[in-house]
Amino acid sequence: MDYFGSENEIFRNKELLQVSHLPDGDRIIGREDELTDLANAIKPATRGNTPNNVLVYGKTGTGKSLCSKFITNQAIERAKDNDVSIGVAYVDCLQESTETQAVQSAGHQLNDQATTDISIPHSGLSTSEYYRRLWRIVDSRYDVALIILDEVDKIEDDDILMQLSRAVESGKLTESTIGVIGISNKVRYKDSLDERIKSSLCEREYVFSPYDATQIREILRSRSDAFHESVLEDGVIPRVAALAAREHGDARKAIDILRFAGEIAEESDLESVTEDCVDHAHEREETSRLAELISKSPSHAKLVLEAMALLTQQKEGDNAPVTTNEAYDLYKRLCERDESDHLKLRRVRDILSELEFLSIIEQERKWAGRGKGNYMENRLIDDPKVIIAACNESE
Repeated sequence: MDYFGSENEIFRNKELLQVSHLPDGDRIIGREDELTDLANAIKPATRGNTPNNVLVYGKTGTGKSLCSKFITNQAIERAKDNDVSIGVAYVDCLQESTETQAVQSAGHQLNDQATTDISIPHSGLSTSEYYRRLWRIVDSRYDVALIILDEVDKIEDDDILMQLSRAVESGKLTESTIGVIGISNKVRYKDSLDERIKSSLCEREYVFSPYDATQIREILRSRSDAFHESVLEDGVIPRVAALAAREHGDARKAIDILRFAGEIAEESDLESVTEDCVDHAHEREETSRLAELISKSPSHAKLVLEAMALLTQQKEGDNAPVTTNEAYDLYKRLCERDESDHLKLRRVRDILSELEFLSIIEQERKWAGRGKGNYMENRLIDDPKVIIAACNESE
């Protein structure tokens, strides 16, 4: 049996539907103003001058990373016309969450050991030594370095922002200059920063709003050549766009749903992608999205969420409320099951607040009556079965 065979080919170029794909400028829809803002902020770099530092805010899937990568790549090409060399490093702070990891990653990307004779090992050096090597690399190779810190709020130590934004002022860089683009999902991220960092880093701030249904539809159409001609039924793209706009305005998730729909059609040996494929893909995307969110959460946050889902299943209706005390009692039993020490109630309250921020649960404060104070009701936004499946998938 040919396990890889299929009578009907659905995809022509599936890479167009991958999150890692960086599209051409004409495929970036609805972000002309944001691209112009970013270009104006870093424009001095194309002439060899110090660019403005930038903080970019917005929900997941609003094009922050995409636009930052695109505009810095374009800056590299424009700078060549002025005989200026720009180096760009993209650091995912969710993966490189310590100061040392982030500096090591930036140095590794900007380095060419054959040219600089400087090594950037993955471990074994002190943070200060990684910095020293980064400065030497930038000074020897570039007129300007642009460092993108994606999900910058995940960095454990804000000192990297101070070091990068003041590298020239402090004399660490003498032959070149540097600019920082910080990207965060948290609009109030700047409020948590030290005043010294705010003064040196936050020169320009831009907010990316969620995409509307029309914009998402155009984004999907711009990538429809990922499929063979006439494979997509007419209602598929409008259906995906409507689902995405109604729930989150996240273009990344919309692209995932469209890709999943194609995969479902392919797995089912269908000749075309239908709206039924979209509905099945939407369910798959929900599980995939939650699994991604949950997999990035600490183990105790997963246990709290599992307790919420199990309690919701025990009650009538998938949207049944669960009090914080109910969740805490079951959470402690789950900790016993896993032979781990449980956290205090105050910390579990914090975890529930964090889950609300991630849009996994909703919270509402209720009045218990005279002399009894108030309490918090927690509700799952998604089907508890989907939550439990996501928890199991993330283990």
